Amino acid sequence: TSLMIDLNDPDEVKRAGIYNELIVEYALERNGTCTGEHGVGVGKMKYQEREHGGALKVMEKIKQALDPCGIFNPHKLVHNKKEESK
Repeated sequence: TSLMIDLNDPDEVKRAGIYNELIVEYALERNGTCTGEHGVGVGKMKYQEREHGGALKVMEKIKQALDPCGIFNPHKLVHNKKEESK
């Protein structure tokens, strides 16, 4: 879902955030996903632990093993230990 909003209107931005939260909650409550075909953006990071549970820790370990310097798609889905220290 794409929302066309006026980023200069704080109330509109706030209402869009609330609407997004409702959509994500609806999907997660039904064992769906908070994201779509484009992967996880920064705005959906906060839902990853709820969606994936313990599997998120496994993903973090794989990311650390394959990308110890945190240079591959930084700040997305999982954080490296190196990224966390920044």
